[in-house]
Amino acid sequence: MWELAKNLSVFLLAVSVLLSLGYQIGEPKNGLTSSSVTSTPMSHSSLHAFWYHPRVFNPKEFPFIDQPFLEYDFYRNSCPQAEYIIRSTVHQLYKTRSDVAPALLRLVFHDCFVQGCDASILLDASNGVESEKDAPPNETLKGFDLIDVIKSKLEEECPATVSCADILVLAARDGVALAGGPFYPLRTGRRDSILSFRQIAASELPSPHDELAQTLTTFATRGFDERETVTLLGAHSIGMIHCKFFRNRLFSYKGTNGPDPTLEPEFLNLMRSRCNRTGSSEPPSSTTSSEEEPGMDMDYEGTGQGFGTIYYKSLVQRRGILHADQQLMTGDGTRWWVHAYAADSALFRRDFAMAMMKLSSLQVLTAPFGQVRLNCSKIV
Repeated sequence: MWELAKNLSVFLLAVSVLLSLGYQIGEPKNGLTSSSVTSTPMSHSSLHAFWYHPRVFNPKEFPFIDQPFLEYDFYRNSCPQAEYIIRSTVHQLYKTRSDVAPALLRLVFHDCFVQGCDASILLDASNGVESEKDAPPNETLKGFDLIDVIKSKLEEECPATVSCADILVLAARDGVALAGGPFYPLRTGRRDSILSFRQIAASELPSPHDELAQTLTTFATRGFDERETVTLLGAHSIGMIHCKFFRNRLFSYKGTNGPDPTLEPEFLNLMRSRCNRTGSSEPPSSTTSSEEEPGMDMDYEGTGQGFGTIYYKSLVQRRGILHADQQLMTGDGTRWWVHAYAADSALFRRDFAMAMMKLSSLQVLTAPFGQVRLNCSKIV
């Protein structure tokens, strides 16, 4: 009984820390500097760095996250600088590339959702084995080069030691923090898969065109309940969505030759203008590659508006970009959580941190299974 009470008190303390720190955000990403990431004084210019710094959280405050085969600071003896190298490299890349955070976040989601967080998404096709990269839902993924840069630095420091699976979840976490999201502690010790799962990626990843029931079912197969599903979709707060993923809502929704009637009219016009067909009722006749195709920035109101805030408020206002996102407003339970997160950013940040900790621990491989790749795109 005493142990239960002790654990409960630790849990309540952790929640209070998360909620109290949730409001100490909002500085534009351009305000970050190399010095601010490692700085400890609590000046105005380092508030974001304070939230971002791992020492904000004591990992022991989260005993209820089930990661039985992983450890905090797994590389403390074999590669003590591992997490610092990952964090500092992500920070340097973030200063010069605007797509770093959303690219890493999409990568980790698409990896962990398919047979767990095993870096299988990073493997190139070889020896007759198809690559997950070539599955239709993964064709627009970016960030593989970012992982390669981080991996090369770690190989210089600690050869054949840090897994690509650990690099991916840690880099995504650090990208989220830099983009204004919450920092969350992660255990490490994952190993890399020697297999790729193209067919599973093609059939089981959530689709931006899914109805609500299908979205909830897909997330439920990975152990996420309704609340966690709404939370994780808040990752759509950042990044860009190509027009091809929502063009049917603008010009020929479900074969009606008209737009999706649930779209707010002014926003419909904005979306059409971004897709180069202002006011048109017909889709573009020419096709372009996904690299060249225009799209909508998820933070279309401008950066610094608050990670998660724009996304949930836009759904309430019928301004969701993707059909699957706007569908969250059609269910009683999911709609309730959309309104809750739109009204309380601290609640969303706390829930998002917890959901990402859970996502990052799905079906992990640990020794003696799997391997530590020397090159993240190739099996050893």
